[in-house]
Amino acid sequence: MENNADITSRDPRPVLLTGATGYIGGRLLRRLEEEGIRVRCLVRNPAVLAGRVAPDTEVVQGDVRDAASVERAMVGVRAAYYLVHSMASAGSFEEQDRRAALNFVRAAEQCGVERIIYLGGLAHEDERSLSSHLRSRLEVGRIFREGSVPSIELRASIVIGSGSLSFEIVRNLTERLPLMICPRWVSMPAQPIAIGDVLEYLRRALEIPLDGHRIFEIGGADVVSYGDLMREYARQRNLKRIMIPVPVLTPWLSSLWLGLVTPVYARVGRKLIESVRHATVVRDHSALDVFGIRPAGVREAIAAALRNEDRELAETRWSDALSSSGVRRDWGGVRFGSRLVDSRSVEVPVPTDRAFAPIRRIGGETGWYGSGWLWRLRGALDLLVGGVGMRRGRRDPEHPHVGDALDFWRVERYEENRLLRLYAEMKVPGRAWLEFEVSPGPEGSRITQTAMFDPLGLTGLIYWYGLWPVHQLVFARMLRGIARAAVKADDLPAVAGRERRHA
Repeated sequence: MENNADITSRDPRPVLLTGATGYIGGRLLRRLEEEGIRVRCLVRNPAVLAGRVAPDTEVVQGDVRDAASVERAMVGVRAAYYLVHSMASAGSFEEQDRRAALNFVRAAEQCGVERIIYLGGLAHEDERSLSSHLRSRLEVGRIFREGSVPSIELRASIVIGSGSLSFEIVRNLTERLPLMICPRWVSMPAQPIAIGDVLEYLRRALEIPLDGHRIFEIGGADVVSYGDLMREYARQRNLKRIMIPVPVLTPWLSSLWLGLVTPVYARVGRKLIESVRHATVVRDHSALDVFGIRPAGVREAIAAALRNEDRELAETRWSDALSSSGVRRDWGGVRFGSRLVDSRSVEVPVPTDRAFAPIRRIGGETGWYGSGWLWRLRGALDLLVGGVGMRRGRRDPEHPHVGDALDFWRVERYEENRLLRLYAEMKVPGRAWLEFEVSPGPEGSRITQTAMFDPLGLTGLIYWYGLWPVHQLVFARMLRGIARAAVKADDLPAVAGRERRHA
């Protein structure tokens, strides 16, 4: 007799996956592809997944907040994963989540989808003073249950895995601070679950019998706190750490503290802290029987995350989701003036692939080829005003991909050995890009660096011209540093002394 998994993997109809560019969605995509399940990904920018999906995986452009695009993506699918939320968004993220969920369930009803699978947060409706983030996650689940399409809502606490938001917090706090001042939320009980177990629940949710709507609370084998996670991390890394509890520390101050020490910036940090001010412990253990999964404990989950971290390249990272910077600001109706451009170039006596090598490694551990303290200062100032700062680093130290977070930039366009364009996600009064292009030159290659800025009114113009002297220093040093790195790789003569610039 065939089991449900065999039948599921042979069903020719695709499964719709939202959140495929995010931490959990990206890993689930790999898992489904490996099992031969056809997947259709709904993403805002299809270029983000270009070259990163299986040949039979469909990538369609759309947004869960756009009802028409969701309905187009739903046509012909048998099940739909809803793995998106607006945790990093500014403004009324609850309204955004509400509208997106309504679009999703209505499209599923119209297209005859057999089930919706939703990953939400571990919280309970009878709890008082829930954070706005957790209230919104619960509301999305209620919207799905009010529809006619059967739904499975998995409610998870802290997710532990290399590159996850929670693990990044634990890792950075424990590695960087021998002495930690710990506010009350650090000791709040939770039931962390390993990323591998989350993926197993999501995968099996495709095949378990379902008649109507079900809620399953999922957690690991242990009930611990963030403080316990840091102690276990320190034990496995042979670190001695002193943790001093303090009775009060506001979410705002705690979020600034996280922003200074970890890759989490203030807005995400504040919502995270508000969410863990309440215990997130499994009350209903029915998932263990229905799914037949025995989740790992904290020790095993952290050990697995460390093994993956040791490979230097997490498969996916929380910051690579476009939502990790918040929804990109909507400039509709805003009138920009003429785009301001600052461009310069230098020739280097090396082939184009050698000239491009330092560019593809820019940011993260490599840095920005000069004026490092000025970049760090800019990142610190960005954190203070609620921006992303410089602590996100980059996922892959060698090869950027469209959509990757790269410090306080995001990769907007990438062409191997030719072009890298970055879109600024730091707080600026306008829109900003930084582009590097390599082309063949008369004696090797020409590297062109271009900074572009669309100022927003008078404030944007003051910002651009006020920082003009600093930009000239930083960008000129950067280009010279890139040229030196390109030449040094081949141990060739000094960089050609023809640097051209125009603004």
